[in-house]
Amino acid sequence: MGAPLYAAGQRKGAAVQKQLPEIPFAALITSDAPIAANAHGGRAKCLQRLVRLDLPVPCTVALSFDAVRGIAEGQMPELATILGEFPDDALLCVRPSSEDPDWGGPGAVLNVGMNDARYVDLCDSMGAQAAAALYLRFVQSYAVHVARLDPDVFDAVSEDGPEALGLILQAYEAETDEAFPQDRGEQLAAVLRSMARAWDGTTARLLRQAKGAPVDAGLGLVVQEMVPGLGQGECGSGVLQLINSQTGKPQITGRYLSQSQGRDALGAGAAALYLEQDPRGPALADVAPAAFADLKSHAALMRQRLREAMQVEFVIENGHVHILDGVRVARSARAAVRIAVALAEDGIISPQEAVMRIDAHSLNELLHRQVDPLATREVIGTGIAASPGAATGRLVFTAAEAQASASRREPCILVRRETSPEDIRGMHAAVAVLTEKGGITSHAAVIGRGLGLPCIVGASSLKFLSKEKQLVTTEGRVFKAGDIVTIDGSSGEVLAGQPAMLEAALDDAFQTLMGWADAERDIGIRANADTPADAQLARNFDAQGIGLCRTEHMFFEPGRLTVMREMIFAETSFGRAAVLARLLPMQRGDFYELFRIMAGMPVCIRLFDPPLHEFLPTTRTGQRELSEALGIPVRDVTRRVEEMGEYNPMLGLRGVRLGVTVPEIYDMQARAIFEAALDASKEGAPVVPEIMIPLVSAKREVELVKARIDAVAAAVKSERGVEFDFRLGVMVETPRAALRAADIAPHTAFLSFGTNDLTQMTYGLSRDDAGRFMSDYVRQEVFAEDPFHVLDVEGVGELLKLGVQRGRESNPGVTLSICGEHGGNPESIAFCRAAGFDYVSCSPFRVPVARLAAAQLAIAHMLAGELPASA
Repeated sequence: MGAPLYAAGQRKGAAVQKQLPEIPFAALITSDAPIAANAHGGRAKCLQRLVRLDLPVPCTVALSFDAVRGIAEGQMPELATILGEFPDDALLCVRPSSEDPDWGGPGAVLNVGMNDARYVDLCDSMGAQAAAALYLRFVQSYAVHVARLDPDVFDAVSEDGPEALGLILQAYEAETDEAFPQDRGEQLAAVLRSMARAWDGTTARLLRQAKGAPVDAGLGLVVQEMVPGLGQGECGSGVLQLINSQTGKPQITGRYLSQSQGRDALGAGAAALYLEQDPRGPALADVAPAAFADLKSHAALMRQRLREAMQVEFVIENGHVHILDGVRVARSARAAVRIAVALAEDGIISPQEAVMRIDAHSLNELLHRQVDPLATREVIGTGIAASPGAATGRLVFTAAEAQASASRREPCILVRRETSPEDIRGMHAAVAVLTEKGGITSHAAVIGRGLGLPCIVGASSLKFLSKEKQLVTTEGRVFKAGDIVTIDGSSGEVLAGQPAMLEAALDDAFQTLMGWADAERDIGIRANADTPADAQLARNFDAQGIGLCRTEHMFFEPGRLTVMREMIFAETSFGRAAVLARLLPMQRGDFYELFRIMAGMPVCIRLFDPPLHEFLPTTRTGQRELSEALGIPVRDVTRRVEEMGEYNPMLGLRGVRLGVTVPEIYDMQARAIFEAALDASKEGAPVVPEIMIPLVSAKREVELVKARIDAVAAAVKSERGVEFDFRLGVMVETPRAALRAADIAPHTAFLSFGTNDLTQMTYGLSRDDAGRFMSDYVRQEVFAEDPFHVLDVEGVGELLKLGVQRGRESNPGVTLSICGEHGGNPESIAFCRAAGFDYVSCSPFRVPVARLAAAQLAIAHMLAGELPASA
């Protein structure tokens, strides 16, 4: 450039610092100019890449982050030097250039340099109407963004053309008590100062921090020569991209508007032209076929050389194309997958890079129906987004109503204060679940994710009137049973009515991407699956087995619930065993189906876990019905229910404690598992079942249960005359089990950490009630994240590390895993992988997220030189 500008790190009055390489405060964008995205912003760097491709980019000067900070502090760079790069009569445009385009920035200001003299000149060359439009646009933009005038000042001007220009200039002078500035340098200085200070405004800072920008994020500015887009011949502006933003499929999209500037075409409605020839109306290909062909060629070159699907902002001047900017195409999650896969299949990027380009969290948009982003949303309440996806249905308030609705093939939303195991049937029948209480690992949330059921919990903004079967909003609006609402489990919003939906999209591109991911990851991914339907989902999502089958859910089916209750009322061990013998064939059938579907892959079955009181009716009506079913007096039923009550049942007689004190349940389940495994092995690969003991806290508990299970295995081998293998393990979900892993591991083949309960017990925090205050705790930074959603690596993580270390020291061959809901969280998988776990297990619909996240971690480590990607 002409006169030298002080360089980055050499602010006037500051000590000179060595810069290698030196980053100038302002630089003409050429092929070899020292332009960097982290110093001048993404837009400036992209423009340099376009210049290197010899695309027709107007002359542009980039101002660095340091330059813009200096401008905000009152230190203006040498404007004469910047202006010296442009013709004396050139109009200029100033655009923001943040490091990440998603962080935004102040709006662009067009036509800097427009004044009375230029207006007269342009009237001669392009006509009064076009010249007035250029001047008018600049004056209004300058007035609002630089002079900070209220836009309403100009509402009285309804004309356009020269008459409107005169009125606007008069209005400006009346409001500011000074004439509109005529000097191009003065105009540019004011625009630069305004944009620099706008970036530091409180609202702007909060908005970009919400998008993930660091507090000290810098802003660059680019000053570009204007190509007016107005005048003689075919002139105008528009945008073009080669793919559809929603689907990612090849499709030329965008609009073009004759006699326009900037991105006017996108808001021009019917006046804008299509790009390709289109039966719906005129197109750019009709009015300027050569320009359209050039545009397609430029866009294809940008895709090839910039290695990305780009949107091209262009202007046409008398039939000639100029490229003003190129930005990464905005895209949905499904489009992002297709774009990345297409780039890799075309050899533009590697499969590994395609895997790295996809946000693992965003896969939820592909796996579930979603509310159309363009749909109108009438929000009536909010809660915790516990299970992603969206569904519309009629409100029902009991599990029985949900089943009745499903039998009529009417989609329904199950509404409960909080769900219990008795609601499982209703959840299966519903298309979504809404609860007043609960957190991210509450019963409704865990089961909802397992079923792929949209779920919102902790919706305390709504009043739940269960007896009246009503929901009441904060404004007093009442929704009754039968009213139609939509649950958006991805956002946590409850919507009135039935907005438009986007269907799930597990297409060929998705399958290709996941295949590439599986080739790279180095930690196993299993699914938590309780039913044959869950197991089939796990297979469909390519899980490597079942890491947790919760058997208690199998006992709540109507035919089995009565038998379970009869067992609870049995007075002797013999009586309990006799009743459970009726459940044996049912359990054997359950496990056989799981083994058959998983076709030889590992299936880890957790023995019975919940307290028995959950199987007893709590209402007088239910107790009367049970007395009739069992043929005993109501008072005996009531007395038994009261006897089994516990102050804190989740820390009471459950899990292994039941296996020790009521061993007949585990005996029956072990026999069912072994017999099912033998039956399934006849038809395919040998089945080696994994049996997991829940809620262990002492070595002696394992010894007692193991002895009985070994005895059952010996009996089955003798009866069947066939040898078989099985693996016995422990679910580590108490802090003591983690601390005493060295004692427990020698007696087990595996340790599976149940991080839901382990987090609950470590914090002394109910996972079902935490949702009431968790958002306040996160907002006030008591917790960085909800520990039931993202694994607490500092507290719970320390217990996991101790458990891994001590377990492996005493049993080097022990298999280590996580089967809590954290297993499907990408951030938590990073911890598990680093800590040396063999696999993680999560809900079936989270399996693809976990597979992709695990692959990305392996690739990142490979790139950092730490590990081979496919170790």
